[in-house]
Order: sequence, then C-alpha cells, then structure tokens
Amino acid sequence: MKELSGFEPETTNNRMELLGAIAGLEALKRPCKVRLVTDSQYLVKGMTEWVEGWQRKGWRNSKKEAVANRDLWERLLESAAQHQIDWQWVKGHAGHAENERCDELARAAIASHLTD
Repeated sequence: MKELSGFEPETTNNRMELLGAIAGLEALKRPCKVRLVTDSQYLVKGMTEWVEGWQRKGWRNSKKEAVANRDLWERLLESAAQHQIDWQWVKGHAGHAENERCDELARAAIASHLTD
C-alpha cells in the first residue's frame, strides 16, 4: 500500500478533497479498477451527478454561475478517464479505518508545514 498526503496553504477543503483524488489517480501507472472512498459528497456527487451537466452548460452550475474549482474538476476528469472508478461516500469521523487514516495524514501534513 502507498500513502500520499500533502498540504496547500490558503485553500479550501473542497479543493483538497479534489486534489487528494487527483493525486491518488495520477499515482497509478496503468489503467485500473479503482474504488475511491471519500467522506466528500462534493467529490462523489460532482463526479457521478453534476459534472456532465456542468460540461453541457459550459461549466455553469444550476444557478448559471461559473463552477467553482473548474481547474481541478477538469484535471480530475483527465486523470479519471483511463480508469474504471467506483465512487463511494462514507460518513466522516465515523470509524471507517481508511478514512480515519486519511484524516491523520492530513493533520500530519498541516503540522509539518506549520513547523517548517
């Protein structure tokens, strides 16, 4: 198993959720069947319910506003294209072992940046 983590100053939780998925998919060396588990409904719904509509509407949302984080959505679409992905949502902070580990890695990345 390979663990990836990172830190970005001055960003949002949604951007980091997208970047986490992107980093994981970009780390794969060949097309794979992937079960991507996340506590971000923004990420799961974005990829399974919203993104096709956004693209059809010129990257506009249901309020006719520009889609937030379009740069990362486009990067995620590109990195996801070669894989078969099962997007799974889990409740955060509910004892899901891998999700809890991701939270630990995120906190450690923040802490290491703050001590630099």
